Amino acid sequence: MAEQNWPVHAKITGPVIMIGFGSIGRGTLPLIERHFDYDKSRFRVIDPKVADADKSLLAERGVPLIEEAVTKENYIDLLTPLLTEGEGQGFCVNLSVDTSSLALMKLCRELGVLYIDTVVEPWLGYYFDDSLGNAARTNYALRETVRSEKRANPGGTTAVSCCGANPGMVSWFVKQALVNVANDMGMDFDEPAVDDREGWARLMRDAGVKGVHIAERDTQRTKNPKPMGEFWNTWSVEGFVAEGLQPAELGWGTHEKWMPENAKTQADGSGCQSAIFLEQPGANTRVRTWCPTPGPQYGYLVTHNESVSISDFFTIGEGLKPEYRPTVHYAYHPADDAVLSLHEMFGNGGHMQPNYHVLDEDEIVDGVDELGVLLYGHDKNAYWYGSRLSIEETRDIAPYQNATGLQVTSAVLAGMAWALENPEAGIVEADEMDYRRCLEIQNPYLGPVEGHYTDWTPLQDRNKYFVEAIDESDPWQFRNVLVAF
Repeated sequence: MAEQNWPVHAKITGPVIMIGFGSIGRGTLPLIERHFDYDKSRFRVIDPKVADADKSLLAERGVPLIEEAVTKENYIDLLTPLLTEGEGQGFCVNLSVDTSSLALMKLCRELGVLYIDTVVEPWLGYYFDDSLGNAARTNYALRETVRSEKRANPGGTTAVSCCGANPGMVSWFVKQALVNVANDMGMDFDEPAVDDREGWARLMRDAGVKGVHIAERDTQRTKNPKPMGEFWNTWSVEGFVAEGLQPAELGWGTHEKWMPENAKTQADGSGCQSAIFLEQPGANTRVRTWCPTPGPQYGYLVTHNESVSISDFFTIGEGLKPEYRPTVHYAYHPADDAVLSLHEMFGNGGHMQPNYHVLDEDEIVDGVDELGVLLYGHDKNAYWYGSRLSIEETRDIAPYQNATGLQVTSAVLAGMAWALENPEAGIVEADEMDYRRCLEIQNPYLGPVEGHYTDWTPLQDRNKYFVEAIDESDPWQFRNVLVAF
């Protein structure tokens, strides 16, 4: 691994409590060690099931492990003394599954403790609760619980919600990509302030952007083939399966003229109304998209917080029929082993394989995680902007993770540094943070960060042997993006 003098971004004056020590926790630990000044005697990791190798890693660093689940019944009594030990302001780094992000966020803010997570996570059992309707299982509904808390209790101690690669980093990419497109088209504009939501929305509208794909292709390959009966992935299997079995979900743009028959809006009319969902699982819903390396490809329309938040942030007006709103959704082609794992899982009625595994950096022979945003519909057609991080570069700059993991952990690093620089910002999403500062912190870990224009549209090279219901009047209609067969 290359030697480098890494900058120390800030000092954490109180305890650091990391909840969850899976693949992302393991990769975040060395970044915290590199980039923050903190009291190592007050660093704790909480996780009920840590692999033996990871226990050894923590022991080598002298980091105590609390092998206990954080639950609805115990979280206050368990976390309060840890987060308030000694002097200074503590930091809760929540990288777990099956713990309520909202509950932990509220507790931290009551205690004056900084907080960050990568997803709005519910308590154990929520994703698979048969008594809930699909509307309640969406990320829109989960996000709205946090937004409601923000509206009820504005300001106060900073809590950064949903700050990983996506959601998180991609919201910063959207703003940079939009500025690039506007400049390349010769627009006369002043870049809006960080908190000028309407200014950013008007810039996107004036640039002619109809929508955004979070377009990702993971080409990381393993040295050995995946065995049947196991789910392999390059990041949390539990997290991927949970979100993949939620309804497909997307921010719904004002340019759309057609809606799928199984599409639903949030019936109660609550919240921003920026998104719709489909009555089918996201990881079994395909869409057409584009990334620089493969060019045209299929992706899965897996629900993510950024599909709702980006669409909401760039809205002019309110409700279901605002003046302007972009269509926004994830279009994810995971690693080949994960694709095969999904086929097996859905072929077995959506029941996950009995064994699962996250591929570490030593098991991967080569490949890149190409994660970016595709801004489409403007006069230059479409523009992809993002990170093209390889496993080789990942090994060279950060330990204990593959390329996918480093895109996430470096966003956590950036979010933590921003929170320490802005400790009284209240509850924020990545869209509400200073994208330039966050990318400045994160960029050393992202490999090549590039922009690419393409003349591809979803109407290109459609199958001439079968009749399709397409809209030739506008290539960028969701009707043309959704794979119907």
